[in-house]
Order: sequence, then structure tokens, then C-alpha cells
Amino acid sequence: MASNATNGFVGGLFSTVVMTAFRESISLSYPPTAEFCAKFLGGEPNDHPVGAIALHLLYGGFAGSLFAIAFGDGSNSALDAETEGTIGGLGYGLLLSLFGERVMLGRLLDMTLEEDESIIFHAGHAMYASRSGRGSVRGRNYSPVSASLAGENEIVEPNPSSQAFW
Repeated sequence: MASNATNGFVGGLFSTVVMTAFRESISLSYPPTAEFCAKFLGGEPNDHPVGAIALHLLYGGFAGSLFAIAFGDGSNSALDAETEGTIGGLGYGLLLSLFGERVMLGRLLDMTLEEDESIIFHAGHAMYASRSGRGSVRGRNYSPVSASLAGENEIVEPNPSSQAFW
């Protein structure tokens, strides 16, 4: 379980970087964690760029750990591991996104996202989750690094003694 949690944390960090890069490319603001930092540390959201990114990465890593602990061993479904992980990851990501929008932003920070911001928020979490879920089930080692080293369409099978999440 500790191995799943550690590997899930690393996978969550990577997925958060992907999600943040997507978000930053179309939204000219820091992640909502900047609002969190401003509320609890004082100042304005733009005063906390490093804190906002660090907290965002920490949230993402923690969420990746939870996903890996809960779903890292896969299920007995007839789906292949990547399909099962992607579908499970998308469901998990949408739950995270709804929790983030309703609880973290809505109740904790008293924020309401505008429609376009909400779409970007949910789309970013879907990207996070599909990346997290893809490599998470049944001990598959399907990392973006190993996939790129093997070639665009080739899946790298894990070392049987490895319990790697990524």
C-alpha cells in the first residue's frame, strides 16, 4: 500500500503539471489555490504565485495517492488495464472537480466560477484524471517517459518484480 501511495503521489504530481499547463495556456490567472493562500496568508492572490503552485502540486499528489491506493490493484472487469484505469480515472477526476468547485471554492473560499472558468476547471480535472488513471491499475508501468522511449504506439510492460505506479 505504501508503494501505491508513493507512486500515486508522483503520478499525481505529473498529472497536476499536465493539468496546470493546460489551464495556464488558456487562463491568464493562477490556480484557485492562489485564492486559498491569499485568504489564509493575507494579501492578494497574485502575491502568492509560488505558494499557489506548490499547494496545487501538493493537492494533486495527495489525490493521486488516494486514487492509487483505492484503484491500484484494478478489478476483475473484462476491460484492459488502460481502459479500466482511464474510465475509473475520469470518474474520480469529475468527483474531485465537483468537490473542488462546490466545497473548496464555493464553501471554503466563497468563490463562484463564471461559466467559462467552470468549464476550464472541469476540463483540466478531466485531463488530470485520465492521465492518473491510465497508468494506475494492475501494477502496469505505463509512464509517459517509458512510452516515449519505446515509440509512439508501443506499451512497455513492467518488470514483474516492480510495483511501480508509473
